[in-house]
Amino acid sequence: MHRWLKTCCALMPPLALRLIQSPAILLVTIILLGSTTLSQSDSGRPGLSANELARKVVTNELKFQNEELGHWMYQLEKEESGRKQDQVIVETKVGSLSRLLSIGGLPLNAKQRLKENQRIQKLVSNPAEQRKLQQASSKKAEQGERLFKILADVFLFDYASREGDLVQLTFRPSPTFQPPSMEARVFQHMQGEMTVDTKQGRLAAIKGHLVEDVKFGGGLLGHLDKGGRFEVRQTEVAPGQWEMTALLVDMKGKALLFKTIDVQQVESHSDFHRVPDDLTLAEAASILNGQTLAADNR
Repeated sequence: MHRWLKTCCALMPPLALRLIQSPAILLVTIILLGSTTLSQSDSGRPGLSANELARKVVTNELKFQNEELGHWMYQLEKEESGRKQDQVIVETKVGSLSRLLSIGGLPLNAKQRLKENQRIQKLVSNPAEQRKLQQASSKKAEQGERLFKILADVFLFDYASREGDLVQLTFRPSPTFQPPSMEARVFQHMQGEMTVDTKQGRLAAIKGHLVEDVKFGGGLLGHLDKGGRFEVRQTEVAPGQWEMTALLVDMKGKALLFKTIDVQQVESHSDFHRVPDDLTLAEAASILNGQTLAADNR
């Protein structure tokens, strides 16, 4: 499940903020590998241009996005606006279930654990809450896919370097691109690098930054400041299966005239373990309860 497209966004910001923030959280990344000049004939297929390679990778990622390749349990370390959290996530066919383990490096106290237990139990026992979970997951996936589909049309790509099977491309906005939505307008002001695994045709990383201010509604709806950046890294966690393992977002600006935007988010996803494809929410809750007991015993 390619959560770097669905992107785990725990907060549900107001609409105006989400319109500005979501492209940064939905698409992005890093890896500066090597400094050797790379010719087009070295791309993994003779004569393949940088734009063609980028389009091939986008098509391949969308193919895997639409295939169900299994579910995972993993650890999430998250820092948002200076607030650190550790969570464990378990994926199911209806969405992901999470349990908070610590805040600011400190394990939850009795009151906080009780609140987490009640939240999880409410979700497991309430069909209406389950529908909300599934709808939210589907909405994020659709939004991510919609934006990712236009990636190869938004930018002009050039070869930069190569290290083994990993090829780095630089990108800049295409002057002919017409953004289909307010979200997509952010791409017109972005430059960055994309790292691809040419052997498997997969996206290993993408990193971008704003080269100028981005204004929405002539600035009335808000703007994002020049210099804002975001990164996402994807790693092969099992043969042929890639998952998002790192996320960084650092964006500043204004929303609705006066509201300050200060989005600073860092995530690390690790310790991936496969779970059954038909895992229910109740079974996922039992796994999470076991994780809590293990944490309490450490």
